Amino acid sequence: MAERQAGDGTVGKALEVLDMVAGFERPVRFSEVLEDSPYPKGTLYRLFQTLTNQGMLSYDPDRQTYGLGVRLVRLAHAAWQQSSLAPIARSYVDALSQSTGETVHLAQFDHAQVLYLDKRNALNPIEMYSQAGKIGPAYCTGVGKAMMAFLGEEEVARIIAQQSFHRFTEHTLTTEAALRADLADIRVKGFGMDREEHEPGIICIAAPILTRRGRVLGGLSVTSTTAQKSLAELEALAPQVQATAQDIAVEAQNWRFPDQATDTIRAGT
Repeated sequence: MAERQAGDGTVGKALEVLDMVAGFERPVRFSEVLEDSPYPKGTLYRLFQTLTNQGMLSYDPDRQTYGLGVRLVRLAHAAWQQSSLAPIARSYVDALSQSTGETVHLAQFDHAQVLYLDKRNALNPIEMYSQAGKIGPAYCTGVGKAMMAFLGEEEVARIIAQQSFHRFTEHTLTTEAALRADLADIRVKGFGMDREEHEPGIICIAAPILTRRGRVLGGLSVTSTTAQKSLAELEALAPQVQATAQDIAVEAQNWRFPDQATDTIRAGT
C-alpha cells in the first residue's frame, strides 16, 4: 500500500481505501475491508459512499460487494498513456523478448516497491509471480535493485527503510548490508541480477532506464529459469539489455516524459 503522508486528509484516506479494495484482487464486502481498516466503521462507510457516488468504486447490490469503478479504470488508462513508460517502451520490449526468446519485464518504482508496467512472455512461458500491474519487492528482484542502485543516497535510504527483508528463498538478501553491497556492485557493472532471490529457479538480469543526467525512469529485465539458462548465460545478455534500456530512455526523452522534461529545464536547454 502507498505510504500515506500526514496532512493528506480525506483525499489520502479515500486513496487508502481504494488501495485496500484493490488489494483483495476480487469483489469485496464492506465488512472484509473494515476488518483491516484503521478507520472507524462510520468513517469508512462514508468513504465508501463517496467513492461509489464518484464512480471510483462500483457496488453490486445482489452480492453486496464492492469493486474498482469504471471511472478509476479510465483514469488508470490515461495515467498509463501519459505517465507510464509502457506505451513508449512497448516495441522495444517486444523486440527484446523476440531476440532473446525470454520473458521481459518493464517496471517503475511505486514508492518503495516495484510496479510491473509491462511483461512479454518467453517463447516457452514460465510460471512466475510477476504480472503487469502487480507490485513486487525492491530488495530481491533484479529490476528493483537495478533501479535502486542509481538513485540518490537519500532516496535509497528511504526505500531500504521500507523493505521487509523477508527470506523468500535461501538466496534472498535479508540484511541492509548485503543489499548495499549488491547495489555497489550494480553501480560498477551497470546491471543487476536476481539469483533466485524472490522465487526458486527464477533468475534475471536487469538494467536501469536512465535519462542523460542519470535520473531513474524505470527498469528493464530479462528473466529465465535455472532449468533453461545458467547465470553466466543470462549475464551474457547484459549488453543487449543495457542497449535496449538506453533506447527506451532516448524514446522517452523524445516523447517528453515528465521526469526527462524536468531534467531539461534544470539543464537550461
